Amino acid sequence: MPFRLAVLAAGALALAAIPCLATPQRPFLTLAEAQARVAADHPDLQRFLPQQDALAAEARAADLVPPLTVRAELADFLGSGRLQAGRSAELTLSLEGLLERGGKREARRALAAARLDALSPRRAAAQLDLFAETTRRYLELAALQARQPLMAADLEERRRIARAARQRFLAGAGPEASALAAEAEVARAEAELAASAQRQRAAWHRLSLLWGGNTTDGAMPVLEAVPATRPTLPSLESLRAEIGRHPSLLAFADEARVQDARHRLAASSARADLAWSLGLRHLRAEGDTGLVATLSLPLGSPRRAEPAIAEARALQAELVLARESAARALEAAATEAWWQVEAQGLRAERLEGAVLPRLERAAAGAERAYRAGALGYLEWAALQSEVTAARLALLEARVALQQALIELQRLTAESWVVPVMAHGEHE
Repeated sequence: MPFRLAVLAAGALALAAIPCLATPQRPFLTLAEAQARVAADHPDLQRFLPQQDALAAEARAADLVPPLTVRAELADFLGSGRLQAGRSAELTLSLEGLLERGGKREARRALAAARLDALSPRRAAAQLDLFAETTRRYLELAALQARQPLMAADLEERRRIARAARQRFLAGAGPEASALAAEAEVARAEAELAASAQRQRAAWHRLSLLWGGNTTDGAMPVLEAVPATRPTLPSLESLRAEIGRHPSLLAFADEARVQDARHRLAASSARADLAWSLGLRHLRAEGDTGLVATLSLPLGSPRRAEPAIAEARALQAELVLARESAARALEAAATEAWWQVEAQGLRAERLEGAVLPRLERAAAGAERAYRAGALGYLEWAALQSEVTAARLALLEARVALQQALIELQRLTAESWVVPVMAHGEHE
C-alpha cells in the first residue's frame, strides 16, 4: 500500500491572513522541500536499508539445505599383536547428510520472507512519524514568523500612543506619568520583538537538525505561514476505517504472518530429521572392500518440540491483544485530535469574525476620543493591548488547529487539503 506521506504538507501550512516579513534576499523553504531533505538524510529512515540487506541475507540462508559431509575413518592402524604395523587397518570413506522432515526448509523460508515483508510497514510508520515531527517543527517556526509582523504592528501602535501621551504632557494637558508609562510599554514591546527573533533562530535550528543542516550558513528562510482555513474532516464513524490503514496496524498483520511462520517452524521440529551415511570400508588384512550404510533417527521429538509450539501459540494470542490495544489507543488519540480541530476552528472563526473587528473599532474610537481629550491614556492603551492579544489568540487558535490536524493525519495516514493562497496574500 503506497503511503503519500508528503501530503502532510497539503493540510499543514499555507499563507493566509497574516503575511510573514519576507525580503527578496531571504530564501523560501516549503514544507515539501523540508520533508524531502529529511527523507534523504535522516538516520531513522536510512537504517532500514542495512536491515533490509540483513533480512535478505537471512532469507538466502534459510533457503539452504543441510550440507553434505565427507568422512574418512582409519581404524586399527596401530596396536599390538596382529594389529601391529597396520596389518589389520580398516579405512572407511563415507558421505553423510541430513534429510529434513516436516517441512522445515519451507517453514524457514516462510519465516524469512515474512520478516522481510514486515520491514515495509515499519519503515512507512517511521517515515510517517518523522514527517509529522518535521511538520510540527516547521509549523513552530512558521508561527513565530507569523507573530513577528503582529508584534511589529503592536510596537508601532505603542510608539504612536507614547508620542501622543508625550505631546499631551508637553501641552500641559496630562501628567508625565502617562507619558512615562507609555514609553515603558514601547520598551517592553521592543524587548518582546527582539526575543521573538531569538526564538525564531532557535526554532530554525531545531528544524534544520532533522536533516543535519548547519544554521550558521546562510540566512534563515521564509516559510509558508499558518493557514486561515480548515479542511472538511470525515465523520468520526468513517475515521475508524481510516485508522485501520495506519502503517503501525498494518505492521501487526505482517507480524502475525511472522508469528504464524514461527509456529509452523516449531511444529515442523516435531518430526525428527533422518541422518544417513553411505560409504566404503576397506579391510587391509583380508584385502576386501565393503559397502557401509547407516541411518539414525532421534526419539522423543514431539515431546521436545511441544514447548516451542506452546510458546509460538502464546505469542500469537498476545499479538492479537496487542493489535486491539494499539487500535483503541489510535482511535482515542484520533478522536481527541478530531475534536481539537473542530474546537480550535470554531474558536478561530469567532475571534476573526466577532471579537477582533469589534476590538479594532473600539481601539480606533479610543484613539479619537483620547486625541479629543475625552479619554485617558490607560483606556486607549488597554484597548490596544486587547487588540494585540486577540490577534495573537487568533494565530494561536490557527496553530493549535494545525497541530491537531498534523496529529490526525499522522494517526490516519491521510490528508485533508485546505485552500492554499499565495505567499503574502490577504483574504
